[in-house]
Amino acid sequence: MALIDFDTTLLPDALTLPLVGLGLLSATAGWTSIALKDAVIGLLLGYFSLWLVAFLYRLVRGVEGMAEGDFKMLAGLGALLGWKVLPAIVLFSSFVGAAVGISLVVFRKHRREVPIPFGPYLAGGGLAAIFFGDALQRLYSL
Repeated sequence: MALIDFDTTLLPDALTLPLVGLGLLSATAGWTSIALKDAVIGLLLGYFSLWLVAFLYRLVRGVEGMAEGDFKMLAGLGALLGWKVLPAIVLFSSFVGAAVGISLVVFRKHRREVPIPFGPYLAGGGLAAIFFGDALQRLYSL
């Protein structure tokens, strides 16, 4: 998904929606330690948190700032990994995405109106949550 978004700035439903389904199925079947309730909350919080950010951005700036594929990808990560890791995923993704975006504008003269895909950074945040999720949760739950 990250490579497709990087190349096309699109996250196809054919990839994001199965991620949501996999998260719900794995919670239902007991394949992970994520309870179904936590997977559903993760799905909803993942989708609607980015939806709200995009809605407010469009309200303030009058232009789209994020596409629905990003909402669905974070919903899938929330369903698969549970809602508790969503803050870590969003913080990591936003920090790295902002650093790369600022670097592109400053050093590569990337025009601000040219979109930068967020999916690769969400994927990176998801991987960080998979490998370091417990440690990341402990950091912000102190």
